[in-house]
Amino acid sequence: MSQFHIKNLEEYFQVYRKSVRHPEIFWEEIAEEHFLWRKRWDKVLEWDFNKPEIKWFEGAQLNITENCIDRHLAAKGDKTAIVFEPNNPEESAQHISYTELYQRVNRMANVLKAKGIGKGDRVCIYLPMIPELAISVLACARIGAIHSVVFAGFSATALATRINDSDCKLVITSDGSFRGAKTIDLKSIVDEALTSCDCVKTVLVVKRIHSEIDMREGRDLWLQPLLDTADSNCPPEIMNSEDPLFILYTSGSTGKPKGMVHTIAGYMVYTAYTFKNIFQYNDDDIYWCTADIGWITGHSYIVYGPLANGATTVMFEGVPSYPDIGRFWQVVEKHRITQFYTAPTAIRALAKEPLSFVENYDLSSLKVLGTVGEPINEEAWHWYNENIGKTRSPIVDTWWQTETGGIMISPIPFATPTIPTFATLPFPGIQPCLMNEASEEITGNPAEGRLCIKFPWPAIARTIWGDHQRYKDTYFSAFQNKYFTGDGALRNHTGYYRITGRVDDVIIVSGHNLGTAPIEDAVNEHPAVSESAIVGFPHDVKGNALYGYVILKETGEERNQDNLRKEINQLITERIGPIAKLEKIQFTPGLPKTRSGKIMRRILRKIASGDTSNLGDTSTLLNPEVVQDIMDNVL
Repeated sequence: MSQFHIKNLEEYFQVYRKSVRHPEIFWEEIAEEHFLWRKRWDKVLEWDFNKPEIKWFEGAQLNITENCIDRHLAAKGDKTAIVFEPNNPEESAQHISYTELYQRVNRMANVLKAKGIGKGDRVCIYLPMIPELAISVLACARIGAIHSVVFAGFSATALATRINDSDCKLVITSDGSFRGAKTIDLKSIVDEALTSCDCVKTVLVVKRIHSEIDMREGRDLWLQPLLDTADSNCPPEIMNSEDPLFILYTSGSTGKPKGMVHTIAGYMVYTAYTFKNIFQYNDDDIYWCTADIGWITGHSYIVYGPLANGATTVMFEGVPSYPDIGRFWQVVEKHRITQFYTAPTAIRALAKEPLSFVENYDLSSLKVLGTVGEPINEEAWHWYNENIGKTRSPIVDTWWQTETGGIMISPIPFATPTIPTFATLPFPGIQPCLMNEASEEITGNPAEGRLCIKFPWPAIARTIWGDHQRYKDTYFSAFQNKYFTGDGALRNHTGYYRITGRVDDVIIVSGHNLGTAPIEDAVNEHPAVSESAIVGFPHDVKGNALYGYVILKETGEERNQDNLRKEINQLITERIGPIAKLEKIQFTPGLPKTRSGKIMRRILRKIASGDTSNLGDTSTLLNPEVVQDIMDNVL
C-alpha cells in the first residue's frame, strides 16, 4: 500500500487529506496491513480531550516485541538489527542480528521474571549506550513490565526522584560508562540514589568498564552469569492495546519531573509509520540516530520505530569530539550510514571546527539528514546541507516532543521542498493549529501564535504517571478541546510551520528540556543564597544556555564570587545533572518583581540576551530601580 511509504509531494497531499478527513479509516488500514496482532481491535478510536481520555485500537491484543523482532526472523534472521559502535574506535563494533537479538532479549526477559518482575511492574534502566540498554527495554516489553529509562547523566537525586515516583522494583545499571576520555562511576550514583528508595529489591549490574565497585549482598547481582544460565526462549506476554509500554520523565516548568505514560499499540503504529516515511528507509539502509535511549528520540527512533520496520539501527556509545572532532564522520564512513539523525547542538559544535575533519571521510552513502531536539538555525542548516549532505541529501528538521511519542511536523525527503529553519508540514494524521491569547484559532496565512493540535494521533501520551490531573492541567487546560504543545510557532504563506520556542519556563539547552523551577530550587539550597531566577539566553553551540541571577544573603562576610559560582554549579550537578549547569551567574541585590511578587523573567531574559532596547514599562514594578543595577552589571 503506497500510503505506508510516501514518495512525492502529490502523494503526501493525497495521504494527508485522507488522514484528516477519515482518520479512523486511515489509521485502521495502516495498523491492519503492517503489524502483527493477536486479537483485532473492537474500536479504532475513542477520545475526549476535555477529560482527557484517548484510546486507540481498543480491545486489540499484541506484544510489541513480536512486531519488532519475532516477525522478522523468517526472512531477516541473519540481518543486522543493531550495530553497536563503542566509545573507543579501537574497540570492535558489534553486529547483532535479529536472531541474536531475539535470543538475548528472551534471556534478559527470563532473568527479569526470575527476579519477580511481571506484567505491570516498573523497571528502572540506568545504563550507558551499550547493547544491554536496548535489550533491557525490549525484555521489559516482552514480559509486559513497564520500563522507565533514566539518562545515565542524571544525578543520584534525579534518579531517586524518578525511581520513587514510579515505584520501581528493580534497577538495571552498569559498573560505569565510557564518555570520551573519561569514565563515569554509574554504580555509586545508583547506590547513593537507593539510600532513599525502599521500593527497589534488586539491582542487576552490567560489566562495562571493569572497575572495582561495591556490591550489596542480597540486592546487587552481576547480570552476565544470570544471562548465561537463562533460557533463550520466552513466550511474549499478550498485552492489551492500551496497556502502558513505558514511563519517560520530562522536565516540568514547575515541581517534579512529569512521568509521561506511553501505551503499546498506538505508539508502535505511529513510530513505525513515521520512521519509514521521514527517513525514507529501505531494506538495505544503515540508519543512525545519535541520541541516547534515555530520551524519547532514542526510544522511538533507535529502538521501536526502526526495529518495527526490520531496519538496521546504530547505537553509538561515544561523543562527537572523541578521539577527535571527526568521529561522527568516521562512523558514517565505516558503517556506510544512509540516514543520519542528530541534534542542532552537535551540528553547531562541529561547524566551528576546521572542515578538514569532515573532508577526511567519505560521506557519499548518506541519503537523508535529520535534526531533532530544537529548531535548527539557518547558519547550521546550510553548513549541514553543504558539507555533510553535499546538497544531495534532504534535511528533515523534525518537530515533536516526549509527550507526542513520535515526529509531528517534518519534511518528507524527496517530497517536501525544504526551507531552512522551517519544520514545514504536518505529518499525516496531525492537525495543528495556531491560537491567539484570546483562545481563538488564527486562520489564514501568514500567522503566528501558540501551537496546538486539534485531533488525537496514535502515539500521544495518555497520562502522567500517578497524576492525571496534572496531565489535564498541563496539556488540555490552556485551550478548549485542544492539546497545547507549550511551543509558539509561525506559519508562512504556504502553510509551512516554524517553531519559535517554548512559551513557558522550560528552556531547551542542547536539545534537552530543562525546567527552571528545579534548577532554582537547587541553587537556593546553597547556604549563601537567598533567591534566584534562571533564564535562557542564545548560545552559538547549545542553542540556549542558562543564565542565573542570584541574590546572596547578608552574611556580613565577603565571599569569593568565583568560588561561589563553582559551588552553585556543583549543587546543580548533584541535584539534577551537569546538563543543567549555569553558563553565567550574576550576583544581584534584587530581582524585578510585580507588586504580587512574581519575578519578571521577561525582563531578565532580555537583559541576559543583550536586548535592552525595549524592556517595556518597568514603572509598575515593585522595585524598578533594580533593573538598571542588573543592566549595569550584566556579564
